[in-house]
Amino acid sequence: MTTPADPLAAEVPPKKPKAQPDGMVEKRGAGLWLTHLGLILGVLFIFFPIWLAFVASTVTQPEIVRPPMPLWPGDRFFENYGKALTSGINAPVALMLFNSAVMALGIALGKIVISLLSAFAIVYFRFPGRRVFFWLIFLTLMLPVEVRIVPTYEVAASFGMLNSYSGLIFPLIASATATFLFRQFFLTVPDELAEAARIDGARPMRFFWDILLPMSRTNIAALFVILFIYGWNQYLWPLLITTDPSMNTIVMGIKQMFPSGDDVADWPVIMATSILAMVPPIIVVISMQRLFIRGLVESEK
Repeated sequence: MTTPADPLAAEVPPKKPKAQPDGMVEKRGAGLWLTHLGLILGVLFIFFPIWLAFVASTVTQPEIVRPPMPLWPGDRFFENYGKALTSGINAPVALMLFNSAVMALGIALGKIVISLLSAFAIVYFRFPGRRVFFWLIFLTLMLPVEVRIVPTYEVAASFGMLNSYSGLIFPLIASATATFLFRQFFLTVPDELAEAARIDGARPMRFFWDILLPMSRTNIAALFVILFIYGWNQYLWPLLITTDPSMNTIVMGIKQMFPSGDDVADWPVIMATSILAMVPPIIVVISMQRLFIRGLVESEK
């Protein structure tokens, strides 16, 4: 007794690759080399000012002032950077770096936590006027910090948050942009996941913590990098909220180091401080680079 042949078991002959016209490989190779050459030139063009700042931070003051400026590092690296960390116009640079790190981390984490919870409530909870509340949050994008700076300062002062980390962080932790992005991502999550979690007896926060939060990892990483740099580069708000020199941030410190009137600038120390101010954001970007790129380009979750 013979069994009928399974049509799915028949071998499908492999498709022959299409013949490429002559010169296609060479042309593709030339285009690849030109692309890499353009990228290398672009990187060098962007990196050259940073290299000059690093060189200026390792030489003496006369070597910077007297042309031509050297293009290779000098022998004053440890001296200039040690002086930069322990000195400053109003506060040591090390303390200002710490203040900036606390402010940037607080703003980034606060914005992400509040935005996650806001987007979760708007998408997964049914309450009257939830669309109205979302659009009210979204409309706050039209009111940047500079527009609402006076009432925000009055509120912070009335709560006694001047010259404090809470005053540096709390007025800036609300983010309509992050709320919008998390809301759009939550809308792409299949409803079957929420139904399955409900059938298994999971409470809303358990569903948020065990399912939504791990799925949002790449989005959180991308937003954390952007928001950390946003908080690190803040200048206007720390300038208003702090009058105690010990609460100055590194951006304020660099501005204070520039001379006024007939004062002479200590350029090696200023350049060393500028390089030190770039190190924490660079560390954050490099350490979270893979998740950051995935969070920006990943479309299928």
